[in-house]
Amino acid sequence: MVGIVLVYLNRTGRSSLVRFVWVGVGLAATLSLAVALALEHWQINQEGFEGVMLLSASVFVVTMIVWMNRVARTLRRSIEHRVESFTQRTGMAAGLGISTFVFLMVVREGAELVLILRAVELSSAGLAVWIGTGLGLAVAIAVGLFFFEGTLKIPLGRFFAATSIILMVVAAQLALTGLHELSEAMWIPSSKREMALLGPIMRNDVFFFAVILGLSFLLVLREWLAVTRQQPPEQETGDAERRRLAWEQRKQRRWMFAAASLFVAVLLALAADFVYARAAAAPPEVQAVSAQGNQARIPVSSVNDGNLHLFSVELDTTSLRFLVIRKPDGSWGTALDACMICGPEGYSQDGQNVICRNCSAAIYVPSIGQGGGCNPIGVPSRVEGTELVLDLSALTDAARSVSR
Repeated sequence: MVGIVLVYLNRTGRSSLVRFVWVGVGLAATLSLAVALALEHWQINQEGFEGVMLLSASVFVVTMIVWMNRVARTLRRSIEHRVESFTQRTGMAAGLGISTFVFLMVVREGAELVLILRAVELSSAGLAVWIGTGLGLAVAIAVGLFFFEGTLKIPLGRFFAATSIILMVVAAQLALTGLHELSEAMWIPSSKREMALLGPIMRNDVFFFAVILGLSFLLVLREWLAVTRQQPPEQETGDAERRRLAWEQRKQRRWMFAAASLFVAVLLALAADFVYARAAAAPPEVQAVSAQGNQARIPVSSVNDGNLHLFSVELDTTSLRFLVIRKPDGSWGTALDACMICGPEGYSQDGQNVICRNCSAAIYVPSIGQGGGCNPIGVPSRVEGTELVLDLSALTDAARSVSR
């Protein structure tokens, strides 16, 4: 949209007003950054509030899709008409009008972007979110510059139709993740089966990214085939005009071939990374410990590395499985390898998080042993000398609460 304004001002000989466009962009970006910093300091830790944030972001995406499809055909004409009305003013009034117009256009998109990124960051790794954000903004700036310079022609109707399909996938993931968080918080009715269905879908970022890239590849391929089938008009054009049109078609095909090749390369890299991650995410080995009276004793030195450790102890005819992890503050997270929502499906470790093997919910390590959500059911423990001690009666009580 900023590119449309810049092209129009230069085409109509009003390049002196371009600086006011950048003033509006700068103010909008600054305000969007301020909103992002405010959300960053507003720490959201409860699953229910995270669910509300994610569902709100999904609603914003859907409304943006509706808006794009409604205005796509007339967007350029509407923006040019509005800019022309501002340029009819004299002096500073024209510049202020254009700055305000651009500011309002950009700040709306900036605020939506900040909210969506904040929602995505709740369910994805922070570094991955910002790498994707940086790449997306870089591509958007590049497309805007190419559009402004005239080296890239964008049919806005088809462009918005294609991006709408991709954004629908994004909205679906945000909505599913929001429902999962609300279910985990028990704000809405939930079941083990529902959590098992929603969890792996919303946690599988590679799957959604691969779907988006695959859709992008198919859309680019469709456009490439359409351009390939086009023939320069034989009538009412001279040789020079036909050569120009043929050159433009070749240029568009090169752009599309480069984009399609990039999508395929990234898909192959994602497939390799997914295979490696699946191999590395195998659950830790369960170690058997012997009951000593009413206690299970584990050497502190064997669990002092900050990783998740699983143990099983035989009690009468029942095998009880529990987990131990050293928290960042030096305390111990000890719990039954089960939760109240998903039952005895157990947990594995993925980087800095412990992951429920049923619904793929990420458990914040410092919260292990606390109630709520999909957290494992806490079991008290204490350190005696060089051993970590758990009472088997507490493990039995925790196991009974799961079976009820």
